[in-house]
Amino acid sequence: MELFYADLSPYARKVRVVIEEKGLAGKVTQIPVNPYEIPDALSSANPLSKVPTLVLDDGRALFDSPLICEYLDASFGGPSLLPARGEARWSVLRRQAIANGILDAAFNIACEINRREANERSEKWVKHWVAAIKRAVDALEAEIGDWPDDVDLAAIATGCALGYLDVRIKDLLDWRKGRPTLAGWYEVFSRRPSMAATKPKI
Repeated sequence: MELFYADLSPYARKVRVVIEEKGLAGKVTQIPVNPYEIPDALSSANPLSKVPTLVLDDGRALFDSPLICEYLDASFGGPSLLPARGEARWSVLRRQAIANGILDAAFNIACEINRREANERSEKWVKHWVAAIKRAVDALEAEIGDWPDDVDLAAIATGCALGYLDVRIKDLLDWRKGRPTLAGWYEVFSRRPSMAATKPKI
């Protein structure tokens, strides 16, 4: 298998953390790309030219990080990261959705600030996305103390989302302030070998 990824992409990082947690590093060739340059190898596999894109051994390509993560979890051995059924499954998917929402808002802010000309940026939308992130991390602060100790897709998504906040919008939002439980959880989770191995090189 081949994984197209970008070092700063939090979506790709989620997949890379899953690869590490599932013990699949030797089965997946990881290929760094700049998706904005629309490289031929990526765009031929994924017409959207987005990362992450996972090319399977039979040539089929999977894209969208939740899909890739679930495929890797369901298709290979190692620790299960998503329960197969029941309330436990919905709990993981719900918690993962909160983290993915944080990622989406932070990614939108990063694009607005870093990829638009100054006169084209929307302060209104940036404030809107920052407010959404604040509400989401407040929700995590209220509940993360009750999360299970086992690593699952929700924990991975949350760790990658909080790490991305540190990389991209640290000047706009100090997410640790007033959220000691969440900050403590991240301090421990960020030291996992899978997170250390996928930390952006900036």
